[in-house]
Amino acid sequence: MFQGAISAVVTPFRDGEVDEPRLRELIEWQIQEGIDGIVPCGSTGESATLSHGEHERVIRIAVEQARRRVPVLAGTGSNSTAEALRLTRYAREAGADGALMISPYYNRPTQEGIYRHYKTIAASVDLPIIVYNIPSRTGSNVTAETLQRLSVLPNIVAVKEAAGSMDQVSDMRRLCGERFTILSGDDSLTVPMMALGAKGVISVLSNVMPRETHEVVEAGLAGDFARAREIHYRTLALMRALFLETNPIPVKQALSFMGKCSAEMRMPLTQMSEPAAEKLRNVMKELGLV
Repeated sequence: MFQGAISAVVTPFRDGEVDEPRLRELIEWQIQEGIDGIVPCGSTGESATLSHGEHERVIRIAVEQARRRVPVLAGTGSNSTAEALRLTRYAREAGADGALMISPYYNRPTQEGIYRHYKTIAASVDLPIIVYNIPSRTGSNVTAETLQRLSVLPNIVAVKEAAGSMDQVSDMRRLCGERFTILSGDDSLTVPMMALGAKGVISVLSNVMPRETHEVVEAGLAGDFARAREIHYRTLALMRALFLETNPIPVKQALSFMGKCSAEMRMPLTQMSEPAAEKLRNVMKELGLV
C-alpha cells in the first residue's frame, strides 16, 4: 500500500512555537523534489515534546499542504494505548492516509502486550497502520513472530523496521509474505533491506536530499542495484553525519545551513555542538548543499 521514499519531516520552531509557514514550505519542497510520502509527528518531528494541540495541528497542516498529492502517514504512537488510540482517531478525522505507530516505549511490554496494543487500535480505527520498530528508543523489540500475528489484521499493512538486523528483516519477509510491506527505518540500511524485499524507507536523509532519496528507492524497486549503490555511497557520509548527535538535532542544523528552517529545538534536546556542526557543514559542502 505504501512504498517509496517517505520523509519523516522535522517540525520547525520559532521562538518556542511551531513555525507553520516554514512547515508548509518544507512539505511543499519535499513534494516538488519527488518525495513519495510525508510523516508528520514522528520522532524526527519531535512528537515527544509537542502538546496535544500542536500534534493535531501539525498533522492537519501536513494533510492540507499535501492535498492528496502524496500520502500523509501521521505519527500517532504513544506508550499509552488509550493515547495512541485517540491520536489515531484524530489522524483519520483529519484526513491522513495512514498512521505510523511506534511500539510502546518505556513500559517495555511483552510481545503479547505489543500485539494487543496494535490489535486494539486496529480494531477501533479504520485506517492503515504502520508498525514502527525501533528498539534503541523503545527498549523492546517487535519480533518477526509478533509481526506475523499483526500482519494478519487487515489494516496493519507495513512495518518501519529500525532494529538494524538483516536476519530479522529476512524473518519478517519470510513469515509475513509479500502482502505485508517492509520499510527501512535506517537510511544507511535502505539498499541492503531492499535487496531482501523491503519496498522503501521512512527517511531522515530525505529532509535534506529528498530527490536523491527518492532516486535510490526508485532504483531499488526497479532492480537497478548498481544505480542504488552509487547513490548510497555518494550520500553515505551525510547519512552518518545526520546522526553525529541525537536525531533530529543534526538534520535541523542541516536545514538551517540550507536556509530551510531554524535549528531551534525543544528541551531537553539542544542545538548541535559546534565541533559536530562543523563536521556536518563540511560533509554538506562536499555534496554541494551549502
